[in-house]
Parts: sequence; structure tokens; C-alpha cells
Amino acid sequence: MNVVREINAINEAELRLGVAGSWHDTYKDSAYIYVGGLNYELTEGDVITIFSQYGEVANVNLPRDKATGKQRGFGFLMYEDQRSTVLAVDNLNGAKVLGKTLRVDHRKLLLSKKRKRKKIWARISIQKTR
Repeated sequence: MNVVREINAINEAELRLGVAGSWHDTYKDSAYIYVGGLNYELTEGDVITIFSQYGEVANVNLPRDKATGKQRGFGFLMYEDQRSTVLAVDNLNGAKVLGKTLRVDHRKLLLSKKRKRKKIWARISIQKTR
């Protein structure tokens, strides 16, 4: 348990100081994580309970099989605060839940095509005004 506390302290210090040396820095704009290896019996509420240890969960998406309606064993989760993703990835990746090993990793922010175009046009407009 002391190792977990030490890792948490290091991660929190990196986040406070804005250290860009961490691999987590690549995902600083996304509050989303990927969660794989979920037991099929887990509900959205169960997943929220597990992951809320590291921050306020804003959204959970557990895709289901269209034919059977059963959960497919993976999902995506969004935190209110991006910094919670660092703690969840570091502490829950490799954890065993109901006999299955979780795979937890950052997920880049996914923008719709419309939002991507808006960002590109905004960048072009800024460059033209300079």
C-alpha cells in the first residue's frame, strides 16, 4: 500500500507542477479512459463505484452486443477532472475485479468531424489576423 501512496504523491506533484516529462502529458486534454477486461456481470453502477475512488465520474459507456444485449467486456469512462485519469490508469490498470484483469488506459479526446473543422477554421482565422 505504501507503493501506491508513493505513486499517487509523485503523480499529484507532476500534475501540480505541470511536468511534461510524464507519458500522461500526451493525454492532458482528455478526461476519457478506456477500460477493458470487465466482467460481463458488472453494471454501470459497479463501474462507477470502482472508478469513483479516483475522482468524480461524469459519464460511462459500456457497449452491448446488439443481438444479445449483453455487455461486451469493455467501456469508456469520462471524469469531471482530467487529473483523475492519471490516478485511475496508474492504480487500476492490472487490477483484478471478479477474477478478470482490468486494462485501463488513457483515451484521446474524440472530436466529431464538425468540431474538428471548427477548430481548423479557428486556427486559420487566428493566423490570418496576425
